[in-house]
Amino acid sequence: MTDFIQSTALIFVLLNPFLVVVYLIDVMQKLDEKQFSHVLIRAGMISSAVFCFFAILGDAVFSTILQTEFASFQIFGGLMFLVIGFQFFFSGPSSIEILRGESEHLAGAIAMPVLIGPGTISASIIIGKRHDAITASASVILAVFSSVVIMLLLKKVHDYVRPRWERLVQRYIEIGGRIIALYVGTIAVDMIMQGVRTWVEKF
Repeated sequence: MTDFIQSTALIFVLLNPFLVVVYLIDVMQKLDEKQFSHVLIRAGMISSAVFCFFAILGDAVFSTILQTEFASFQIFGGLMFLVIGFQFFFSGPSSIEILRGESEHLAGAIAMPVLIGPGTISASIIIGKRHDAITASASVILAVFSSVVIMLLLKKVHDYVRPRWERLVQRYIEIGGRIIALYVGTIAVDMIMQGVRTWVEKF
């Protein structure tokens, strides 16, 4: 049971709904509660399916299907995360321009650059190694479900607070944006180092 909780916490921490809402602030402001809920739930379902896929198949996705090394994915994913971190640090939420599309396309846009990333995919593979397929899938789904529920609650808080304390909301976005940029950058560097370390150990 302890391993299950630790695995669920691993994905949950990487998803980090309290910081992810900063990424989604444009979406939260332009969609009403019903629309936002619909889009976010669909994004959660897409993300859960992808995470379960990697948790069940694990490294085989890279070694057998793609015929590449997982370390390569870690290095490239880390570099991609690093670029996102830099953009977010200097440009803020406006740097995620893909989220400015029409609402019917937002579910996939939220799922892919925001929820599904190198860090969460790597964590899914790790969880798949710890547990059997059913337990690993349950852990992943629980983490995503918890994250979605918290983000929906934060949407309610946002809609209530924003008309009354606009400056407070903007201050949170500014501070949260800096924190998430540092967080993403740290994860990116760590992924690059892990990938390089894995490659070095092969020689």
